Amino acid sequence: MSPESQLSTASELAVGPCRDRAVWDALVNGHGGHPLQLWGWGEVKAAHHWRVERLIVRDGATAIGGAQVLYRALPWPLKSLAYLSRGPVCAGEDAERVLAAIAAAVREAHGSVALVAEPDWDAGSPGGQGLEAAGFRRTEDMILIPRTLILDLAQTEDELMAAMSRTTRANVRKNLKGDLELRKVATEAELEQVLAIYRETAARAGFGIHEDAYYRDIWRFLGEDSPIVAAFDGDDVVAFVWIARSAGTAFELYGGVSAAGQKARANYGVKWAAFTAMKSDGCTRYDLNGLLNDGISDFKKQFAQHEDMLTGTWELPLSPFYPVYATGMPIARRALRRGRTVVGAAVRRAKGAVGAVWELVRR
Repeated sequence: MSPESQLSTASELAVGPCRDRAVWDALVNGHGGHPLQLWGWGEVKAAHHWRVERLIVRDGATAIGGAQVLYRALPWPLKSLAYLSRGPVCAGEDAERVLAAIAAAVREAHGSVALVAEPDWDAGSPGGQGLEAAGFRRTEDMILIPRTLILDLAQTEDELMAAMSRTTRANVRKNLKGDLELRKVATEAELEQVLAIYRETAARAGFGIHEDAYYRDIWRFLGEDSPIVAAFDGDDVVAFVWIARSAGTAFELYGGVSAAGQKARANYGVKWAAFTAMKSDGCTRYDLNGLLNDGISDFKKQFAQHEDMLTGTWELPLSPFYPVYATGMPIARRALRRGRTVVGAAVRRAKGAVGAVWELVRR
């Protein structure tokens, strides 16, 4: 679609800001939106170097969708990168119009160099077709991994159990019959135990994590929309699964297990407890959040015999300086990975963009 066509499509709709949490979350939940589009997630990002804007798209008096847009400042003249984390929120058949309207509003108000979208839509779905029709380009510079495992929580517990590998099923049943208590974390003292286990897990597995303040802000800003299901040995947390949840979708943010929890294989029982807790809470989808070729992903794949592929990462240029961003960022990324000094005018201008991408939503 040409820029003129995008503006024509957008002009048929009205786009306005939302400043009321209840109104916004009702829109997200009413349209089957993802928990990373909830108000509370935006507040978490706003407390950690982002700006956030919630935009509602209306066709006449009807709200047909919207997007929580996260902005990361970039060096002049790039201004900012605009990002839709598992957004926008709309029906697949409205995707092209909603995306075009959001893009026009972002361009006009902020002049961002690009709008990056990673919707919660299956590959090949009408929503994905709408991305292309709205002028977005697929990119491999992903932030959230599109290859994932999504459980259908509308199934019975027996059906969910039957989809597991035999060994996994045995480990879950052993936990259910054992002495561990499987329940949601209820106090800040229990939260601090969770954070200690997460630090331990990260050190053992060799992955990076945020400072504790970031996770405390998730607990504070998302509240009941971000339950933590844990395995307790007496008063001690030995394993946990941390979730973000909208009305229909549970999205696994983090997980961890202590040395004692590993010995008891508590990570199996706590995962099952997370599935059933979210099913009881009314969610119909449970996204285990990304599959790579690593041990963590191998563990996830024990809980079902299928994989899911979302539509992936898409990018829409919004600024005449987009070529600087698009060319410089991959060069700088490769150089940083090799540990070399980044040189060159284009790379220097894009260096902030690399940092922005690397500091985006972490699982």
